[in-house]
Amino acid sequence: MTEPTKDAAPEKEALHPRNRHRGRYDFAQLTSATPELAPFVAVNPHGDQSIDFANPDAVKALNKALLRQFYHIQHWDIPAGYLAPPIPGRADYIHYLADLLAEVNGGVVPTGKRVRVLDVGVGANCIYPIIGNREYGWRFVGSDVDPVAVKMAKQIIVSNPGLAGAVECRLQPSSADIFSGVVKASEVFDLTMCNPPFHASQAEAEAANRRKNINLSTPASPKSGSNFGGQPNELWYPGGEATFTWKMAEESALQRSSCLWFTTLISKKETLPGLYKTLQKRGAADVRTISMSQGQKTSRIVAWTYLDAEQREQWRQKRWAPESPAK
Repeated sequence: MTEPTKDAAPEKEALHPRNRHRGRYDFAQLTSATPELAPFVAVNPHGDQSIDFANPDAVKALNKALLRQFYHIQHWDIPAGYLAPPIPGRADYIHYLADLLAEVNGGVVPTGKRVRVLDVGVGANCIYPIIGNREYGWRFVGSDVDPVAVKMAKQIIVSNPGLAGAVECRLQPSSADIFSGVVKASEVFDLTMCNPPFHASQAEAEAANRRKNINLSTPASPKSGSNFGGQPNELWYPGGEATFTWKMAEESALQRSSCLWFTTLISKKETLPGLYKTLQKRGAADVRTISMSQGQKTSRIVAWTYLDAEQREQWRQKRWAPESPAK
């Protein structure tokens, strides 16, 4: 088993080179295409146009504008109280996964419908399938334990040309399971991805949100709510991300031949040793840790595979070779 790559270098401060959101937001262009964003845009103390990121309505309006401008999503909405994630960071995850596949494919990202991705916890926002499909043409299956989230994600899919037929959403019938109950017999995926619930309890999630809002709020616009929103299943899980990702690792071993790379975001460095230990026990052939940074927030992707180098090459030939990927 290859030793996990540890964070030896300083955390990257820039987004992925292919990330469309590396520059400043062009609010004039965004509000021109999405007028409903305009009421939330104002000049901040630094003299720049911005929004109040402590205001969940402003964050949601910004997301709508970004999805429309960069990904040609004309119809996107989420119910009140559901997670409205920061899009630049979500795009980074997709691009780093593309690099992971490119390693197996001569440095070229495999594109198109031959690549299938499972998004565990797709949420009502359906962000990862949207970005992954628009950027690389990949097909997605999104799973979620929340029927409302699945219903809303399905509505986004059918409302936007190109997503229907490329993205499928499935209800996870058991909150205790990750892959079981969602992955069908003989079904294969090139990637799985997940943004797991970070917190161990509702109280912990609420305390973290209060701290975040203190940092985000200004005297002129203090906020007591959650800026990015989130339902309980999106924010916390008994035992936190350590227990959730342990469960994911355990179940992945039962699906070892049905997926090339299993991946998950990890928010807390303290989670890593336990996850590495579980993956080693379960016989992972390779484990990678990829650092990501957006502003002051640092996270990492942990990726693992049960296939050795020869098996990965066989996977590539069987799934991607018949159709030459576009450069």
